[in-house]
Amino acid sequence: MEPITLTTARLTLRAPTPADVDAVYRACQDGAIQRWTTVPSPYRRADAEYFVNRVCPEGWQQESEFAFGAVDTVGHGALVAAIGLSMRTTRTAELGFWTAAEHRGRGLMTEAVAAVARWGFTQIPLDRIVWRAEVGNNASRATALRAGFVLEGTERAGILNNGVRRDCWVAALLPTDVGLPSTDAYVPARTPAARQAPAAQ
Repeated sequence: MEPITLTTARLTLRAPTPADVDAVYRACQDGAIQRWTTVPSPYRRADAEYFVNRVCPEGWQQESEFAFGAVDTVGHGALVAAIGLSMRTTRTAELGFWTAAEHRGRGLMTEAVAAVARWGFTQIPLDRIVWRAEVGNNASRATALRAGFVLEGTERAGILNNGVRRDCWVAALLPTDVGLPSTDAYVPARTPAARQAPAAQ
């Protein structure tokens, strides 16, 4: 698949380019990004070069990972965040993202998640987008919930981060959560109350 560009009220979401290496490197020096995401720590300029020049283009070519750099089009045109969908199983992808420290608190990532999710549901197409974050990453959890993700539980030892397994929260977004149809039919499990309800006569 050729990389595509999405636009929102404040952002342009497009594939990272070599010109973004310095911005990615600077953003990933932030202690919160190194603590809560699986980027290498310490984060070297070579890591940014590898991400931008190898991981991103190969992901699009192989249709295995769709990475976007988020550019603030109402500010100074700076790269403010990265967001991507990594394919997991049939019509299921996992969402990952980070926002540069100086651009947090403006709702930019919630805006980006909504755009990328809608694109994933309509163009890949996906039937399920999963979000996972280490327990305690409250900022990421708040973004996911604002974007409509439904919390499903906690996975024990669900994330391997710098050689340590940690518990993680898991949430998911379905097309129907944002008013879109599913590609495959979906029949939700009935609740215990519904199972016990008497059949109509």
